[in-house]
Amino acid sequence: MKFVIATHNMKKRDELRRILSPLGIDAVLAEEMGLELSDVDEAGVTFEENALLKAESGCRETGLPCVADDSGLCVDALGGAPGVYSARYAGEHGNDPKNIEKLLFEMRDVPCDKRTARFVCAACCAFPDGRAVTVRGTCEGEIALEPKGTGGFGYDPVFVPRMGGGRTMAELSAQDKDAISHRRKALEALASELG
Repeated sequence: MKFVIATHNMKKRDELRRILSPLGIDAVLAEEMGLELSDVDEAGVTFEENALLKAESGCRETGLPCVADDSGLCVDALGGAPGVYSARYAGEHGNDPKNIEKLLFEMRDVPCDKRTARFVCAACCAFPDGRAVTVRGTCEGEIALEPKGTGGFGYDPVFVPRMGGGRTMAELSAQDKDAISHRRKALEALASELG
């Protein structure tokens, strides 16, 4: 069975496909079928609600089961912010440098032992018959004092995962990042549910 991936983020698309393929999920992009998915208003207050909105929209528009995710960074010292607003934390959607700049400014007085955070990913698969499966994965870590590394996207240059050997996500290879990421954990849980 084919599954459509619903995202307009090219880097996230590559990561989703890279992770889904070895899990036995044949994921295609809407563009490969000659379709362009609508932008979805991410009006949910949780990652799960936003993932479901995107998956249901993609399923309606393609007629195929659709996998979508909603991910973000939750910082303990900021009461869980930026959370579902991660991509637009500094006001402009998808401006990674500005989002990181705002985050580091907000964290300027937070001591090293209080900089705990986690990446969260809610992944959802919506089916044409109306069923939906939603799961969550997390990656625990902390916020660095400054950006390091050139890989990844989003907050990767300032997120130091517990399992990353002291390197930021942006300093890890794609394979090393995939092995520990919140997205991988969520997609493995989704593959197990779909199994």
